[in-house]
Amino acid sequence: MKAIWKRELQSYFYTPVGYVFLGVFLLISSVLFFLSILRQHSGDLPTFIGQMSYLWMLLSPVLTMRLLAEEHQKKTDQLLVTSPVNQVGIAVGKYLAAVTMLVITAGATLLYVAVVAIYGKIYLAELLVNYLGFLLQGCAFVALDLYISGCAGTPVTAAVMAFGANFLIWMIDLLEGQVSMAWLSECINFISLYHRNEPFLMGQFSWAGVLYEISFVLIFLGMTVHHLERRRRG
Repeated sequence: MKAIWKRELQSYFYTPVGYVFLGVFLLISSVLFFLSILRQHSGDLPTFIGQMSYLWMLLSPVLTMRLLAEEHQKKTDQLLVTSPVNQVGIAVGKYLAAVTMLVITAGATLLYVAVVAIYGKIYLAELLVNYLGFLLQGCAFVALDLYISGCAGTPVTAAVMAFGANFLIWMIDLLEGQVSMAWLSECINFISLYHRNEPFLMGQFSWAGVLYEISFVLIFLGMTVHHLERRRRG
């Protein structure tokens, strides 16, 4: 698993993928920072972090599109699934490589926090909770998009399918207020990644939110492992 993680993490920097992800994320988040913090002379970091969380939906497919789909496209997937590393190690190693890149990118956004700290006041406990929710949501999207990469035939197809799935999650969340049936609205609330992130953005640590995000990750990692097992047997 460690070898898979190291190989995939290095590949982000040996190819343009890692630089594109990091560069685009920081470019868009810089615009958001200017508009919501600098231009407004505001120190409202929770709102800014909430705005940045939508970037996971847009950009996590870039991180995951080649992890499994490229193996299938290059016909190296059979070598991978018959390697000494078991399917759990393959899935987790690739997942952790994407998450490591995600954490590096989130760490770079602390520059914005430093700017606010210089000219204003930050609340450390609240900020830590905000970032915890921010990272957990990103990890959930990566797990979903990794599974989709395993189902796709090419990296481009994986990226398009993953973006579509991420966008659908966002659209379902928007539909909550339009649903007249209370039970359906509650179901949407329960499964919504964005609703689960709201307590963290308000500075409230939520065990329910943590458990849900972790369960979401484990379910899709399990589905990825199952898909790799089927491919090995096939």
